Amino acid sequence: MSDSLHRFLIKNLHIRGEWVSLKSSWQEIQTTADYPEPVRNVLGEALVAITLLAESIKFDGSLIMQIRGTSPVILLVVQASSNGAIRGIAHWEGDIPEDASFTELFGAGTMVISVENKPRKGQQQGERYQSLVSLEGSSLTECLSSYFAQSEQLKTAMWLAVTDEYAAGIMLQSLPEEESDSNQLNWEHATILADTLNNDKGRQELLTLPAKELLYRLYHEEELILYDAKPIRFECSCSQQRIESTIYTLGKKEANSILKEQGSISIDCDFCNKHYQLDSIDVARLFHENAVAGSSNGSGSVH
Repeated sequence: MSDSLHRFLIKNLHIRGEWVSLKSSWQEIQTTADYPEPVRNVLGEALVAITLLAESIKFDGSLIMQIRGTSPVILLVVQASSNGAIRGIAHWEGDIPEDASFTELFGAGTMVISVENKPRKGQQQGERYQSLVSLEGSSLTECLSSYFAQSEQLKTAMWLAVTDEYAAGIMLQSLPEEESDSNQLNWEHATILADTLNNDKGRQELLTLPAKELLYRLYHEEELILYDAKPIRFECSCSQQRIESTIYTLGKKEANSILKEQGSISIDCDFCNKHYQLDSIDVARLFHENAVAGSSNGSGSVH
């Protein structure tokens, strides 16, 4: 089963949803660090969640979920682009027990979900929207439920499952319309059926069954429409150009100071483990090219 996402519609219940399954992308992300199992599991859940959320909103750029914990997991970041690329990392300190709970992993942390749109023509920077959510709940799904309640106008629910081989999930959303008793009953009916994914058998089916088979098991009595698959892939946005831009923002004096102390400037990408190294010739070229470009644009020399 390849990495893919399916949108679907439960027409008679006025509910839409997304199903996603990650395999090769999830396994590739795991190679970037030796994650303890509890950290690996929540990272996988977060990757699935951000992929589902990205398909439910309109944007052209990146959707980012960032959790900053107090200890031992101090940072978890996952990102999904509008074109189906995903990536993610987690940083932690010390040893982590195999049975560590979500609360024990992050402590009194915070969650930030951001939309970063690409710049439009004539813009230097795209529009950015951000929501801050406290980590209330004993699991990522409970924290996201709090986020949905605060930030979303639509009823939203999510079911996630992770192993070292697969990471998968389903999200349901009530279609926007006037509130009524029948709509509430439809929502309760759909979520009660999906709650069967919380037991051991359900989680196994969520992880291993194709979308068509799983959704038929859940909603075979409903008017279910399954749309074509969207491919999902691991992709890191790091590049030589981005690294050089980062060094340029440090300034020539700071860059030369690092060169004097270390002999070269080395940067490793946390997301893909790619190594970048610039020597004194590379740095001199970088600042010379930017100075020439600034001069040709009429903005004078760059210091």
